[in-house]
Amino acid sequence: DLVKKVVPHLVQTIRSRGGAFSSIEQQSAGSYYERVKISKPNEFDIMLVIPVERLQLDESDDTGAFYYLTFKRNPKEKYLLRFRDEEGKLSAFKMLQALREIIKQEVRNIEDAEVTVTRKKAGSPAITLQIKNPPLDISVDIILTLEVQHSWPPSTQDGIKIKQWLGTKARRDLKYTSLYLVAKQNKREKVLRGNTWRLSFSHIEKYMMTNHGHSRTCCESEGTKCCRKSCLKLLKYLLEQLKMKHSKELEKFCSYHVKTAFFHCCVMWPNDTDWIFGDLDHCFQKCLGYFVECLQNSQLPHFFIPQYNLFSLEDKASNHFLARQINQELNNRFPIFQE
Repeated sequence: DLVKKVVPHLVQTIRSRGGAFSSIEQQSAGSYYERVKISKPNEFDIMLVIPVERLQLDESDDTGAFYYLTFKRNPKEKYLLRFRDEEGKLSAFKMLQALREIIKQEVRNIEDAEVTVTRKKAGSPAITLQIKNPPLDISVDIILTLEVQHSWPPSTQDGIKIKQWLGTKARRDLKYTSLYLVAKQNKREKVLRGNTWRLSFSHIEKYMMTNHGHSRTCCESEGTKCCRKSCLKLLKYLLEQLKMKHSKELEKFCSYHVKTAFFHCCVMWPNDTDWIFGDLDHCFQKCLGYFVECLQNSQLPHFFIPQYNLFSLEDKASNHFLARQINQELNNRFPIFQE
């Protein structure tokens, strides 16, 4: 309720200022809205989406995930031109900074909630709000997102292999949706200029989580219940608990890694009969087995951009460390869940 009160108020005041952010639309993303949130709902992701029509995308490296954006001739969105850098590229850093300043000013005017903007995290695409709500504060990640009318780039061609799972039509329809880009620094660049944008598929992921069944009635009131979401929750919970125990060794891992592995599992086992609710224990262990395999090989392909490996070969030691911790839990019937 607090988030529902604070965020729309912010969006309204940002839009009323006119200029670069007058066309933003609020979209919810992340685990809470996909109904796979574990523990208390104290973290929320909100995308502030700006539609942009005439942009050119140029890959910034060989991952196929990061892009430089430049305006084509006579852009409709003239108000965005002031965010170009000296090379004419649209600067994610400049846009994020401008939005951050507006939000910092506006949170002071929210009367019935105590809201602050937390310190900027290096390389993070989010502006994080902290809402006082004793005993547990609520954090809201606001993610600046561009919605670009552009076909999906070549790097996505062999991704989203959902034909057997959600159907050929679903895949085709999803690939015709707009392209989303978030203000994310590409750490591989030798000089960090803050002018790269990363493809984002959180709106597609939300769709896949909501319509997760091979049959349309899966988990509906008249349909059969499956254990897909329960599996993902358990995977996320296991990683969260292990990260609390070994924060230094596992700091590079995040819930997006297990979510990606989970989507690959949904493709490998596309039928609802592969995910019968009573078989949760067995299904969870199958997913875990696949995730451990990815860790041992230091290979986890991005679900939408197969050439982009989410596990770096340079991090072999931490990948193997996590694999060992998971195997230990598996062989001892998950003592961490009892703690």
